[in-house]
Amino acid sequence: MEPTAEPVLPGPATPPGRPEAEERPGAEERGAGREADEVQDVQEGSLRDATLQEGSLSSGSFQEGSLRDETFQAAFLKEGELTVRGRIEEASNAVLFCTVTHEGRTVDCVYKPVAGERPLWDFPDGNLAQRETAAYEISRTTGWGLIPATVLREGPYGPGMVQRWIEVPDGEEIPPLLALVEADEPGPGWKAVGFAETGQGRPALLVHADDARLRRLAVLDAVINNGDRKGGHLLPGPGGRLFAIDHGVTFHTDDKLRTLLWGWAGEPLPEEAVTVLERLRAELAAGRPLAARLAELLTAAETAALRARVAALLASGRHPEPGGDWPPIPWPPV
Repeated sequence: MEPTAEPVLPGPATPPGRPEAEERPGAEERGAGREADEVQDVQEGSLRDATLQEGSLSSGSFQEGSLRDETFQAAFLKEGELTVRGRIEEASNAVLFCTVTHEGRTVDCVYKPVAGERPLWDFPDGNLAQRETAAYEISRTTGWGLIPATVLREGPYGPGMVQRWIEVPDGEEIPPLLALVEADEPGPGWKAVGFAETGQGRPALLVHADDARLRRLAVLDAVINNGDRKGGHLLPGPGGRLFAIDHGVTFHTDDKLRTLLWGWAGEPLPEEAVTVLERLRAELAAGRPLAARLAELLTAAETAALRARVAALLASGRHPEPGGDWPPIPWPPV
């Protein structure tokens, strides 16, 4: 793949990555965190075909649509007016903070134009935006609501991924999900990942919470073959919700799973996860809406590898374990 010239993009948001509310028109009506707890998840054990389609704001009265509904969120992001407000500079690729507006309603979002992506030697096919969108389609099918609403659309700098902005809630006590402890074993409520060195050169044990939300995410990452699950990609939402972002390095045909969530490696999958994987296998069958959507986003080989991973998880009935051909933990881990 030939490198693509990065477009001339606007300056950073203020502060970088967290634009001030007073600089965002209509901020009281927006913010993924303030409305994310209202997202309507797919009912466990059922899956409407409509949840696999982006929908259309023109298909019904906009006023009747609800930003609590994930399908409506995706349609809103795809069809509303996209306005760039600033650039998030600390990202390795072009990431723009934007708003999407339609008929007086506005939400915050992130826009990652394809033109601002840096080519990856080991991901020669497709682009980050397509893989991020495909990861969302898988997440939506599980019904776990772990990835914010994400669409592929045209924007001011060409086609790219647009994703609902997640506002970390203020004033809520957020229990830690990752920690370094100076001990040989994790304490109660924690799972061990491995040993690391602290800034003082002392060894410490890297642990993550024994948390049902993280366990769901560990299963999702195994399905999409996530090569970059870092701690900074985990965003808390209001009401105890957890969101995961940055899924551009996914769906490779080779095993590239790199994650901080190895605490359940080799353990039996929860019954809930098995049910979700069975449903996912059915929806990946040829002719199903999910399979048709993924055909627009992934190569045939990537989709075949995806089906094989789901089948392997169901056959083993266990969380995967690290392989020997690929570093199992991303660097830097946060």
